[in-house]
Amino acid sequence: MSSSFENPVFLCLLAVVAAASANEQPPGFLEGHFKIFSSREVELAEATPSEMTVEDYSDYPVIVLSRDGNKEIARVTPNKEGNYRVALAPGDYVLDLQGRRRGHVRATPQSFTIVSNQTVHMDMNIDTGVR
Repeated sequence: MSSSFENPVFLCLLAVVAAASANEQPPGFLEGHFKIFSSREVELAEATPSEMTVEDYSDYPVIVLSRDGNKEIARVTPNKEGNYRVALAPGDYVLDLQGRRRGHVRATPQSFTIVSNQTVHMDMNIDTGVR
């Protein structure tokens, strides 16, 4: 009875898997902080100041898109302080905000490059519009 290690097909498959694993680069990381603010109408001097609304960062998921902006690569929800971190394969990407294209919120998409074993830091301001 022969073992699978003596089988030429098994050895060939094992070599292909080992070669593919050796070519994979470790991921890099994208991290940052979001700041949510609301544009608001001018208040009259005699008027009582309006209360500040507290926004929930989980309402504004972040999306990482391919460089051309056509394919969603990852989706990340910031924590309650507005911080986020995601591991990504090395390459070129665009950081965007879900819902921005429909006019729900205003934020500027940002291009970035991930390098293996390095961290890219990108902050984003989110304007939720007039309240």
